[in-house]
Amino acid sequence: MKERQTKLTRRAFLGASLTSAVSFLLAACGMRPAGNPTLAATSAAPAEPPTQPLPTQAAPTQPAPTEAAQGVVLPPTPACGDADDVTPSQTEGPFYTPSTPERASFLEPGVTGTKMVVTGSVLSTKCEPIPGALLDFWHADDAGVYDNAGYTLRGHQFADDQGHYTLETIVPGLYPGRTRHFHVKVQAPNQPILTTQLYFPGEPRNDADGIYRSELLMDVQDTAEGKSGAFNFILDIG
Repeated sequence: MKERQTKLTRRAFLGASLTSAVSFLLAACGMRPAGNPTLAATSAAPAEPPTQPLPTQAAPTQPAPTEAAQGVVLPPTPACGDADDVTPSQTEGPFYTPSTPERASFLEPGVTGTKMVVTGSVLSTKCEPIPGALLDFWHADDAGVYDNAGYTLRGHQFADDQGHYTLETIVPGLYPGRTRHFHVKVQAPNQPILTTQLYFPGEPRNDADGIYRSELLMDVQDTAEGKSGAFNFILDIG
């Protein structure tokens, strides 16, 4: 009787061991025994992650495009688009010298003072550039004296294909009885010559100068090297 109980115990043990081995092999192969809903539920594929970003993952807000990026054309200084916007003429003064050299820089040995770069465009009343327009500049030195024997601080140039010009020079000194100013003649190809003057904002002598006109004020700014000035000439061309 004791011997039979021992055999039964061994048979039960072997049967339990075999069952455990089969379960282990099925688990290792990714299989589950049939008829076990608990194990089948645990083998289901995980849910797909959400497609919408979490609030902390929101894309940064892009800055609004600038006027330049949007292709907006900034208005010229002064404005154009009407016959009333034509640059007014002014007296030539007593110190004009014809036949000046062609050059865009008046800086040369002997010229002293605060450096200034004047830029702008020559435009029609329709705001169209005037390529090849002639610009003839002259002005006093930093002590208010004009060179009447040569061509110091005198010269002419031609606007580029977009009507742009650039003059590299110095801030003129004060001439007796006048406020600070540049002289210039501007001429579109085969058109009449405009003779005028350009002025500096904030000059104490502006209001006392009988020739001064506010329509001829440049936009003057301080720079690392001196000053910059900007002015657009508006011509009434046929």
